Amino acid sequence: MTGPLLVTGFGPFPGMPRNPSATLARRLGTLPALRLGPGGPPRVLVLRTAYGAIPAALEPALADGPGAVLMFGVSARARRLRVEIRARNRASRLFPDEAGARAGRLALDPAGPAERRSPAAAAALAVLRRHGVPAAASRDAGRYLCNASYYRALAEPCPVLFIHIPPDRRPRPGARPTPDPQRSLRALAAVARLLVRRARPDF
Repeated sequence: MTGPLLVTGFGPFPGMPRNPSATLARRLGTLPALRLGPGGPPRVLVLRTAYGAIPAALEPALADGPGAVLMFGVSARARRLRVEIRARNRASRLFPDEAGARAGRLALDPAGPAERRSPAAAAALAVLRRHGVPAAASRDAGRYLCNASYYRALAEPCPVLFIHIPPDRRPRPGARPTPDPQRSLRALAAVARLLVRRARPDF
């Protein structure tokens, strides 16, 4: 039996006292269109932005056998949604997590492949664009917790996708208008349904 959709976001980290990815994950989890999907309502997991959260929280959630996994993180440099094509088996020792810890080694998994890719990325990008939401493909999920959690989740035998979102910003005078939040939410719900359909073609 296919399990529920797992939706993840992150909590605060140095330089980001309020992480919008956590708010987004929770909002998606309450949408009626997703709560009626196969496997039951989505499971929402807000991870501490700490390396220890992967074995302590993410891996147990993955062990429960989700039907699909949709992950969100915030990128300070992003100006639009970034659909991450891959995660690399690399970490950085330069940036401490919210607990003050740094990656213990440069390879996330010494026995793992150099990278893992999401077969759903191209289709998800097309869905976002059809909904009129500015989005771009990204080949670099960074070397922080977003990349580390994505690399781990992509080892699972279910559809997995990571999307970076921009931070909350006040619009600057003369800047392009930001996408309507409700439109973006509907588009991301459509991406979630895409992932579930890949796991359950009858949905």
